[in-house]
Amino acid sequence: MALDGIRMPDGCYADGTWELKMHVTDLNRDVSLRVTGEIHIGGVMLKLVEKLDVKKDWSDHALWWEKKKTWLLKTHWTLDKYGIQADARLLFSPQHKLLRLQLPNMKHMRVKVNFSDRVFKAVSDICKTFNIRHPEELSLLRKPRDPKKKKKKLEEAEEEALELEGPLLTPGSGTCQITITMCLWTVKKSYEKVNALVSLWLDSSRSLMEQDVKENEVLLLRFKYHSFFDLNPKYDAIRVNQLYEQAKWAILLEEIECTEEEMMMFAALQYHINKLSIMSSDNHMNNSEKEVDEVDAALSDLEITLEGGKTSNTLGDITSIPELADYVKVFKPKKLTLKGYKQYWCTFKDITISCYKSREEAHGTPAHQMNLRGCEVTPDVNISGQKFNIKLLIPVADGMNEIWLRCDEKQYAQWMAACRLASKGKTMADSSYNLEVQNILSFLKMQHMNPDPQIIEPITIDINPECLVSPRYLKKYKNKQISARILEAHQNVAQMSLIEAKMRFIQAWQSLPEFGITHFLAKFQGGKKDELIGITYNRLIRMDASTGDAIKTWRFSNMKQWNVNWEIKMVTVEFADEPSLAFICAEVDCKVVHEFIGGYIFLSTRAKDQNESLDEEMFYKLTSGWV
Repeated sequence: MALDGIRMPDGCYADGTWELKMHVTDLNRDVSLRVTGEIHIGGVMLKLVEKLDVKKDWSDHALWWEKKKTWLLKTHWTLDKYGIQADARLLFSPQHKLLRLQLPNMKHMRVKVNFSDRVFKAVSDICKTFNIRHPEELSLLRKPRDPKKKKKKLEEAEEEALELEGPLLTPGSGTCQITITMCLWTVKKSYEKVNALVSLWLDSSRSLMEQDVKENEVLLLRFKYHSFFDLNPKYDAIRVNQLYEQAKWAILLEEIECTEEEMMMFAALQYHINKLSIMSSDNHMNNSEKEVDEVDAALSDLEITLEGGKTSNTLGDITSIPELADYVKVFKPKKLTLKGYKQYWCTFKDITISCYKSREEAHGTPAHQMNLRGCEVTPDVNISGQKFNIKLLIPVADGMNEIWLRCDEKQYAQWMAACRLASKGKTMADSSYNLEVQNILSFLKMQHMNPDPQIIEPITIDINPECLVSPRYLKKYKNKQISARILEAHQNVAQMSLIEAKMRFIQAWQSLPEFGITHFLAKFQGGKKDELIGITYNRLIRMDASTGDAIKTWRFSNMKQWNVNWEIKMVTVEFADEPSLAFICAEVDCKVVHEFIGGYIFLSTRAKDQNESLDEEMFYKLTSGWV
């Protein structure tokens, strides 16, 4: 036609075609094609490749729409259907790009990742590469920047630490990395800064490219959801090691608080693991398999899950639910009173504690009675001071009642285990009760300091306190004092194998009161000041922002539904027999909270009889919402 080359004022040509501008990233070249809105995406890419006339495998390439931040992956869709017009600029780019990952053990790896896949799928592929089971527990987050460091120097440090290849099982190099702020939490934990930390997680329902992740950018691969399913040393040597590394840095950098005795116990375990790792560094993989065989019988039932794990040694034919009965000191804190603990004869039946003035009155009406379903259970233990307290925050209509139980060491493990199960609505007849008791006893035993001068090792140069304890204790004690205490605590773990020591470290990490709580600053409906909302694997916790104390707890098991008003960014949660909960997050997008709640509910649906495939669509349905 004679008018084919005539361009109209709107940018279109007289024949109805218009110019589509594209940039080919591999060639750093701009190309324009004359197209119509009826041409489909596959046809656009075909015409583009023909015009480039470059012999190359273009099969991994796809079109990316910069303005809308979206991949044009539906090749049968037309330009009109996507809404693409002449003002659009498209990139023709490979979907698989190199990403630099920092693993929990602080090692850097280069991995090819599909930048057009949603993050959940990309993490699954990364975990397949590293042979890590249950990738649904992990995710990616951006690396926090230290404002005190210049950007250029920080990038140089990252490049020096980069490892293209390397084992995932070894605990790390011999140098102390605590002085290098290249870890997950470069900012010391404070409730004012929690939003800055949780906002670094990438959105699992969107692709890397949609979230402006660049090729060769450093992202952190971490366990996001603290609900570790079917953790088995037979199949999870790499997963156990990476979990141990994340737990180690959480302790060293005070992401989670622990007592001085607990810190020395963790330091002793870490020292023991480092020693064994050095001894077996030449043939680590073979030794790991051998170690798993050696401790298989002892650890076959030690599955680290927040529910206490499931064991093969069930309680057998239970005709009656076990009970506890003993004299226990009870304390109910009240304002403007200095009254201390009062001794009662306490019976623990089902999920209820009944307190009587004496054993003889146990068949009458109790002086106090506590139903522990949904309560918060927090240990308050000091081994050297012989203090074995259990703090109970029991939900009531207007908040939480605070009750303290003071036990002796023999009572503590049984009562603590019973309280933990009762808070989940379980009784001592549950198969996990005996395992929970043994775990608590093991945790206490590792903290005992009973030095035998004949077997304590002499302090050698291989103990570097800077790598084993948090900076707070380095300021408080001299290095020789810390080393001596680590060697004392080491007696309790010296006989453990490498894999067993790592499992015990993870288990002790899980026993800490603050374990697994993700904090968000929020303003509750009807509230006047910022508070905290804590999200764990099985509950929501309303907390005081200045102290971190729990104010009210809601269990997921009692939840009917949760909704998000995306316009005002309000999260509303409805419960079966309680008033609904509504809050607005301060600064952090409510999408992050929505994903944590939905993610934990998704993880709670896992069962051992399921196959290994993940129901991705169910995950997206629970976590993505409408944005």
